[in-house]
Amino acid sequence: MSKIAIGYHASHEQFKPSELLKLVVQAQQAGFTNALSSDHFFPWSETQGESGFAWSWLGAAMHATSLNYGIVNAPGQRYHPAIIAQAVATLCEMFPNRFWIAAGSGQFLNEHITGEQWPYKEKRNRRLKECVDIMRALWRGETVTHDGLVKVVEAKLYTRPDYIPQIIGPALTVETAAWVGTWADGMITTSREPEELKKMVHAFRENGGAGKPVYLKVQLSYDTTYAKALAGAHHQWKNNIFSSALLSDIRGAKGFDAAGSVVRPEDLKSSVRISDSTDQHTEWLLQDIEAGVTELYLHNVNTGQQQFIEVFGEKVLPEFQSRKVL
Repeated sequence: MSKIAIGYHASHEQFKPSELLKLVVQAQQAGFTNALSSDHFFPWSETQGESGFAWSWLGAAMHATSLNYGIVNAPGQRYHPAIIAQAVATLCEMFPNRFWIAAGSGQFLNEHITGEQWPYKEKRNRRLKECVDIMRALWRGETVTHDGLVKVVEAKLYTRPDYIPQIIGPALTVETAAWVGTWADGMITTSREPEELKKMVHAFRENGGAGKPVYLKVQLSYDTTYAKALAGAHHQWKNNIFSSALLSDIRGAKGFDAAGSVVRPEDLKSSVRISDSTDQHTEWLLQDIEAGVTELYLHNVNTGQQQFIEVFGEKVLPEFQSRKVL
């Protein structure tokens, strides 16, 4: 059994890297033990308005804190897998056992900048699996040449940690959860109704994921009143409530703004946990653990980060300090 890890989500689309650095320091002081970093080229909306390079920031953040870090990354188009393997290896050599990467199939929003054709989902999945295999081979110290959906010629990493870093599989559907169970060291998904979450966890564990960790990125909005929490969520996150099939293929921030323009504040309730009650947020998180989640990463989608960290550090995190997961 192990303690439940509660992580803070560092949203590069919403805040400058310098501000995020201060926030993860504050998060550690408040009792958060982990952090999750986004990795975008564009924000989700013009309103969010930021997009720092996560890999530059990670070195500074890991040096400034003792938190464990993860990142959701899409190797294969914007990023070559050999370069990502080198980046991960360097972080893991400097900060052993404090970093993991979730490797996903990507979104057109970020990947279209290379000018390459955007593959259909099944082909993107095949490309992702090639990238995963390439990165693991490089971490084992092999010289890799590969000619497939991605190409590698005589690549070898000379600086590596003394262990193979974890690759987590992102999943937004039951079908993808079952697929990542066949190759990933764990799964990460987003918050959803308890019964739906249980189906995701079951699909992952029944298809090779038994005994492996399940991470949950929780989209929430907390403020001193419900009205403020709802308004803050709508202002920052209304573009992100659509299905993965749509979110994967929109070209840019203006396209997301066009989709989000029809979203009413009340429409966010099914995608974002909105409440001014820390007891309610605690109850929701306990339901996640009961569904089989082993690590929680809290993303307060509004801009009130310092207040969120302070209040949750005082009233929510202590509820989990003595709890354990199998």
